[in-house]
Amino acid sequence: MVTLTQTIPVLPVRDAARAVDFYRDRLGFDVIHSDDGFAVLRRDDAELHLWQAGDESWRDRSPSDRPVSSGAESFIAGTASCRIAVDEVDALYGEYRDREVLHPVSREGVTDTDFGTREFAALDLDGNLLSFFRWRDA
Repeated sequence: MVTLTQTIPVLPVRDAARAVDFYRDRLGFDVIHSDDGFAVLRRDDAELHLWQAGDESWRDRSPSDRPVSSGAESFIAGTASCRIAVDEVDALYGEYRDREVLHPVSREGVTDTDFGTREFAALDLDGNLLSFFRWRDA
């Protein structure tokens, strides 16, 4: 029997170096690895990977060509999202509120959902959505 053990979100960003600085300085992630166009970030047990979607060649392609050819087109940056479980969601909210990284829907505070979580959302530089939550029963 096969057991799946972990998922790691990989978020597309326009400029990996700028995104690494943002995740480190504004979101509190440690940089585990960073090279030209790829990064591994970790905060406690949460791990994220970033990949640079900076290919601008799509601008010169014919409209009849496939919109995604290389898989790193710049228009892909900012189209991803992930959910990260956290034990103290209200404390993290306060930290991120002070760092001004909240999604507009979360500027009024942490919310309780009808499906059992307490959560808020943040945005990275490119607009990738990061939702931080804890299960209310946990």
